[in-house]
Amino acid sequence: MRLDLHVHSTASDGLLSPAEVVGLAADGGLDLLALTDHDTVAGIPAAMDAAAELSIRIIPGIEVSSTHEDAEYHILGYFVDPQADSIQAHERHALEGRESRMDEMVARLRGQGLLIEMADVLDAAGPDRSVIARPHLARALVSKGYAKAVPDAFDRLIGDEHPAFVPTRLATPEEAIRLILDAGGIPVWAHPPMDALYELLPAFVEAGLQGLEVYRPRATPRRIRKLERAAEADGLIMTGGSDFHDPERGYPLGSFFVTEEEVGALIEAGGF
Repeated sequence: MRLDLHVHSTASDGLLSPAEVVGLAADGGLDLLALTDHDTVAGIPAAMDAAAELSIRIIPGIEVSSTHEDAEYHILGYFVDPQADSIQAHERHALEGRESRMDEMVARLRGQGLLIEMADVLDAAGPDRSVIARPHLARALVSKGYAKAVPDAFDRLIGDEHPAFVPTRLATPEEAIRLILDAGGIPVWAHPPMDALYELLPAFVEAGLQGLEVYRPRATPRRIRKLERAAEADGLIMTGGSDFHDPERGYPLGSFFVTEEEVGALIEAGGF
């Protein structure tokens, strides 16, 4: 069985609709897909409907943005109930918080002499989005001629280390973990940075973290071994995924996958 446990759609900052993502995943030979849009579950019903017509199963998921000491950490939630009060409340909070954050980033870019407006970001996001995210700003910068491509916009203008960057500040990591647990989900630390892993992991585990995202397309064998050892030491589930956003950026959907042997503990915990 081929699985991809980290995929985005136009409900957040992906380029394809949930139905298009599911169709592409099926064409790419995937058997199971987790839709994990940033701070929203809005795309899950459409993904489920599309999957019902194809030979692919969907895990309802979310990627919750959190902030600790002005650094962002993302917590994936698997097998969440999209109608849970905690998820619905976070989604409402995220809609307002992300737009305020984007207003501030646009203002900082204008202060640097870049003539960009919030309307440009909303146009780049399109009508199907539920939340506003940095890739939307990156696409707006490309369309205005300030960047050659989305990666270039991040590298030179809006990456974490640049003056225009503003943390999301929607929740603390512990709050993100709890809201996923309250929704009946399994919280997993997405792409954990190695420089913060050992410092923060004990507090995250105490808050209820149940897994680490270990397997990713560009992960080196050394990084994978370190994450595997960290997960084993704390009895955590291991997961993996492509973090797919755009068919023209990164790996084609289905070209990277994890196997049931690698992530079987998650599948078993979710009752699949």
